[in-house]
Amino acid sequence: MIIRPQPKSWELLFIHQGSIIGNVIGKIVFFTGFAICLQLIHHFVQPLPDVSITAMGVFGIALSLFLGFRNNAAYDRWWEARQLWGQIIADSRAAGIEVNTYMSQAQVRRNWLGYLQMFLYCHRQQLRGEALDSPPRDWCDAQACERMLSAANPAAAALQQAGEYLNRLHTDGDLDDFGRLTLARRLGKFAYAQAGNERIASTPLPFVYSLLVRRTTYLYCLLLPFALTGEVGWFSPLIAAVVAYVFFGLQAVTNELEHPFADVKNALPLCAITRTAENAILEALGEPARPAIEARDFVLN
Repeated sequence: MIIRPQPKSWELLFIHQGSIIGNVIGKIVFFTGFAICLQLIHHFVQPLPDVSITAMGVFGIALSLFLGFRNNAAYDRWWEARQLWGQIIADSRAAGIEVNTYMSQAQVRRNWLGYLQMFLYCHRQQLRGEALDSPPRDWCDAQACERMLSAANPAAAALQQAGEYLNRLHTDGDLDDFGRLTLARRLGKFAYAQAGNERIASTPLPFVYSLLVRRTTYLYCLLLPFALTGEVGWFSPLIAAVVAYVFFGLQAVTNELEHPFADVKNALPLCAITRTAENAILEALGEPARPAIEARDFVLN
């Protein structure tokens, strides 16, 4: 995610980090070159067919509405994912308070919160499609850690083992009924947030709708120079470049927002978010917090 102060007006023209110009520069160059070729043919070879500029204007408005709708749908996914991870942070802090209330032994508290630590790690890695190669094994015993990592859904397995640990504590008399009920409900909230994130990750926007918008954008940018050649002359390549930047740039932004867990500049900073949740657990145990993850070159990962 891009984290930077609001730039001054003149700085907007020179900011590259956080823009999508790198993603669409090839398309901009192509359609600018296409407009230049058409302009050369129109002036030096033979006049080109005249496309109504009014019709292209109506076409452009309709395309803008489609792109805006798709962008809003993608942003809703991004914002819902951020809310779910915000809930995970809140539940991590609440879990730290609750274990200090209901569990008297420090090692017992550390063991149970260790399952939450494993949940945070596994859930983040799964959402980003990364391998579970270096989990914080010091939080759980080796046998429990291996069971989690070998499960079909390691994050869900971590919550399941946390629930089983509550049952063992209750059976041994180290946790009363109300404490077990409260902490079990807390695990349920973690599971609810996990399911919401997995739903977002596994259910992209309908492909047929995205395909229609992309095809229409290409068609519009190909037809636009025919309408501009006779109307604005040699300004047509500049206008074609601006239109390509706006329409394809909006598509590029939408594509990144559609996948809020991907490791791209405009996605959610999952590493920073999980570090905040982990520090809430460490502070509940009276242990020093790890350094917060800072943005590098205005990008927070």
